[in-house]
Amino acid sequence: MVRSLHTGATGMKAQQLMIDTITNNLSNVNTNAYKRQRLHFKDLMYQTLREPGVYNPEGGMAPAGIEVGMGVRVSSIQRVFAQGSLIESRGGFDMAIAGEGFFQIELPNGEISYSRDGHFLRDSTGTLVTADGYRLFPEIIIPEGFDSIEVSLSGFVVAHKSGMGTVSGQPEEMELGQIELATFINPGGLRSLGSNLFAESSASGAPLISIPGEDNTGQIRHRMLEASNVEIVDEMVGMIQTQRAYEIVSRSISVSEEMLQTATNLKR
Repeated sequence: MVRSLHTGATGMKAQQLMIDTITNNLSNVNTNAYKRQRLHFKDLMYQTLREPGVYNPEGGMAPAGIEVGMGVRVSSIQRVFAQGSLIESRGGFDMAIAGEGFFQIELPNGEISYSRDGHFLRDSTGTLVTADGYRLFPEIIIPEGFDSIEVSLSGFVVAHKSGMGTVSGQPEEMELGQIELATFINPGGLRSLGSNLFAESSASGAPLISIPGEDNTGQIRHRMLEASNVEIVDEMVGMIQTQRAYEIVSRSISVSEEMLQTATNLKR
């Protein structure tokens, strides 16, 4: 009975972590390019009371052993990198990736992080940056006087100047550069940094840099953004199931405590 108390406690802790994960998914349902998290459980070690295949006193072989489980634990929290819906954006510098790949974002310390969020703005120097001011890498700088850009499916960026700003009255163009995407053998191994950013790890492997549309990478969709891939209905169903599991496990602890109390009262 004491064993069941500890076993039930592991179940309650696991279900609590499940609720925490579901809550985080629901909280980010409107976060650009958010990728939902999924929990995986694994049973704990077993206490073996009888090995399978041993001979009993009558000479027969036991076809099955006696093993008592010690509970459950969380084995991993997996990031699901399924494609989110692409929605039209009014931002002239916004981009979405249709398919595999990550934008490369340069952090203030010079390190490169990775993101699916293509909401970009122009800073005071004309450089394309994230909402937090981190630069897109390779750097794209829009010269003064150019008020819009066009990004091809392959990530080639061209700046445009309106006819009002030119001597001839005709629009002008300037090639600004090429956007490159990074892919990983195991994107689920990326380390979350927050702010829609990820960092490579030994589990993800080194980034493979490619032109959009090549080497199985996705294409760029200009003036669009990728939505979160969280399905509210699925998360709500998961929340109900987790709540019921938590209640059942907590009830098992109450029953174990009652049985222990009954055994204690036998000597009275």
